[in-house]
Amino acid sequence: MSERLSGGCLCGAVRFSAQPDNGEMGVCHCGMCRRWTGGTFMAVGCGPMSNIQIEGEDALSVYKASDYGERVFCSKCGSTLIWRMADGSHASLSAQAFDDPSQFKFTTEIFVDEQPANYAFANETRKMTGPEVFAYYTQQMQEPQNG
Repeated sequence: MSERLSGGCLCGAVRFSAQPDNGEMGVCHCGMCRRWTGGTFMAVGCGPMSNIQIEGEDALSVYKASDYGERVFCSKCGSTLIWRMADGSHASLSAQAFDDPSQFKFTTEIFVDEQPANYAFANETRKMTGPEVFAYYTQQMQEPQNG
C-alpha cells in the first residue's frame, strides 16, 4: 500500500497513522495473543516503529511479553493496538484499530499449532505453525537487504 492510513483506540485517547507493508491482514492464534485480545490478534504489518506516527503517546502502556516482543495498548480504554519487536525493527498494528479495517485481505494465520479446537476461520489462508514462523523470520533477518 502506498498511502498512510489512520486509526485509533476505542476511547480516542490514542490515534495513529501508518503505511501498511501491503493490503494484507494476518491472524495470530498463539496463547499470548488470545489472552491479550480475548480472541485472535488480527494484525497488519507496518514496518519499523519509526514509520508509525502516534498522537496521545502518553496514553500508551507497554507490556514486555518476551525477550523480543512487546504489546502496546491504550492505558485508558485497554484497546489492543500494537505488537512490536523490542528493538522497534517491526510493528504489527491491530487491523481492527484502523478506521476502515475492511480494506485488508485476510491472507495468513500463524501459530496454528496453538489454535484451540473451538473455532476456525472459513477463509483460504496460508497457515504456519510456531516453528515455521520462527524459521521464516530468522531467514528474513539473515537475507541481505536490497537497496
